[in-house]
Amino acid sequence: MLFSLSTKELSKKFAYEWIFRNFSQDFQLGGVYVFVGNNGSGKSTLLKVLAGMTAPTSGKIFYTRGKMLLPVDYWFRNLSYAAPYLELIEEFSLVESIDFHTQFKKLHIEKNLFIEELGFVKSAQQKPIKYFSSGMKQKLKLAFTLFSDVPLLFLDEPTANFDKNNLIWYQEKMLSRKKETIVLLASNLVEEYDFLETKIFEMKNYK
Repeated sequence: MLFSLSTKELSKKFAYEWIFRNFSQDFQLGGVYVFVGNNGSGKSTLLKVLAGMTAPTSGKIFYTRGKMLLPVDYWFRNLSYAAPYLELIEEFSLVESIDFHTQFKKLHIEKNLFIEELGFVKSAQQKPIKYFSSGMKQKLKLAFTLFSDVPLLFLDEPTANFDKNNLIWYQEKMLSRKKETIVLLASNLVEEYDFLETKIFEMKNYK
């Protein structure tokens, strides 16, 4: 069933400062939408508003599955979100973390294949996540998003702390997932999106 996301004159301000104003857009399956701008330009805030994590000051957001408009309480069932500022439960092992995640979001691949996709050494499977490197933690968060069985992917600086090999891994997985999802990406790194067909929004145009 087709899924879409749209906004009408969406705006957000903190105190007396407008973060963005009058953002209207239709987002369709198979599309990759990139928000660019300087640090503090509002990229992350816009993603959080679109995901229902932060309320807008004004304007409307519409999540639609087929012809049915979804209530805000159901939005989270249709999206997965990766960002450096979102935390994992660091006391969990890798396997425990996967089991916890899949209580809320199904993966579209089997657990053993998910672990293979990560490419971590075998000893990492039972090690608490607090002992993972920053790059491993970011890859796990990103993998949870890219492999979740949802139509809407939110990615905020997805390759933070990545080396070249992990960047290539990210690009390959994005290419394989983009046709069946809507991807919303906040980024200032061209290598995170220049290999894709995208629509780019400059945050300075919504001040």
